[in-house]
Amino acid sequence: MSSAPDEIDFDYATTLADRANGFMAQHRVPPTPENFAVWFFYAMGGSLTLKKTIDILIANKRKFDSLVNRDLYVTYVRPYSDPGLSDDIPDQVHAVIASAQEFLATAISDNRSQMESLGEVSSECQAVADPRPIIEKLLKELSSATSRSTALEANFLRTTQDLDQIRDSLKLAEQHSNTDPLTGLANRRSLEAFLRTAQITSMEAGTPLSILMIDIDYFKTFNDSYGHQVGDQVLRLVGRVLQESVRDCDHAARYGGEELIAVLPGATLDVCAEVAERIRRRIGEARLTRRATGEEISSVTISVGVAQFRMAESAEGLIERCDRALYQAKRSGRNCTVRESSVDEEIAA
Repeated sequence: MSSAPDEIDFDYATTLADRANGFMAQHRVPPTPENFAVWFFYAMGGSLTLKKTIDILIANKRKFDSLVNRDLYVTYVRPYSDPGLSDDIPDQVHAVIASAQEFLATAISDNRSQMESLGEVSSECQAVADPRPIIEKLLKELSSATSRSTALEANFLRTTQDLDQIRDSLKLAEQHSNTDPLTGLANRRSLEAFLRTAQITSMEAGTPLSILMIDIDYFKTFNDSYGHQVGDQVLRLVGRVLQESVRDCDHAARYGGEELIAVLPGATLDVCAEVAERIRRRIGEARLTRRATGEEISSVTISVGVAQFRMAESAEGLIERCDRALYQAKRSGRNCTVRESSVDEEIAA
């Protein structure tokens, strides 16, 4: 995603505003401040991903309702308006940059001095008959230049090492920010980002995309009967089985509480339902023991809802349909998998 410029020429901004208003009128988007920000950003070309997403929605005749408009704003515009973003840059990065600038300034100054000295040597060559003093002076200048170059190289090597450490720290911090600490699965923030990308890919390539949502049956009973530590143990078990049952290209995440979710790019509803059933059976066959006492815990079962992405629908719409299928699984006695199509058939009947 490209950066939004701090300042825009007044005439250019006016042109963009007119274009944004025109787009909003054409697609019947309510003229709210948030919606205007989205379409102004679209007209400006401030985000290739935003432009691609809106173009796909338009091509598929998707209505820009309140859910779609809000999702576009939160995903693509609000991050630029967050005043705290600049504060997230680690202080050590500023220190490394300042150090590198100092090294470069020294190198430039030394190089200028060396060129002046060599110029003097060149002038003396024309005026002095005996070249030995000139050669000695030249060798001295070259030796000094070599020493300065070695010192500069060492400084930059240290700077590179510092940057490597900062990069690794930031990578670890990003990993932690995208991971649920209890289950080790992706968290909701990571899920939402992955799902947005998967939706765009599905719409562009015309490939299927499905999700499954898991709810642990009678989870409150585990907590009440055995304590929260056992409840955590149950969550970790289900999370582990979920992660082991999906492909590397899939995305398993903790959605919230005892609900887990997996996004399966390229998978049809039937394939996703098969994966869900495999997970359900594996969990039903697993046996847990209470670590403190060795007591065997009653078997764990799950209810699963499965849904397939519909062209140009919002992430919220897809998850809502999957959640309805999950709710139907719980109403049907739990420990089963229900497809969204079954819910649709029941509603139609």
